[in-house]
Amino acid sequence: MAQEVFFSEHEFIVSRTDIRGKIVYANDTFLQVAGYTEDELLGRPHSIIRHVDMPRCVFKLLWDTIQQGKEILAYVKNECKNGDYYWVLAYVTADLDPRTSVINGYFSVRRVPNRSAVDQIESLYAQLREVESQHASKVKGIEASTKVLTDLLTARGVTYAELVYALQSGAVL
Repeated sequence: MAQEVFFSEHEFIVSRTDIRGKIVYANDTFLQVAGYTEDELLGRPHSIIRHVDMPRCVFKLLWDTIQQGKEILAYVKNECKNGDYYWVLAYVTADLDPRTSVINGYFSVRRVPNRSAVDQIESLYAQLREVESQHASKVKGIEASTKVLTDLLTARGVTYAELVYALQSGAVL
């Protein structure tokens, strides 16, 4: 049975990818927590650590945001090489060429999330995955779960980033 892996609140998991999402850098904390060697990760898609419990609409939101050159905060459940898992509060941003402002990759810095936030976000993510699973087409599932997420955010009058920040600060959904 998969177990949750924890890391210190003083540690940061850092990675960099190329524009296609292939890992070009992973720090030691990333390697230790995920259970991979550097050789096993470099050149592989970052999705190698994608956990099946993550709703696809959250990754769509993340990619849509960073491909516009904007930054995003997101709660992400990742899978370790051995099948265990770990939660992170991920800050992801585009790596812009300083001369041209063209995106040439992406950086992600992950830290330990607020535990009460994880408990709340797990429930929301379960709802989103349920909506996604009700559609034969991945695209239709993502569209439907995105609508559920958007409706929730609109009802609360916040963006996804504001929701994540509020939960990290101890707010209740």
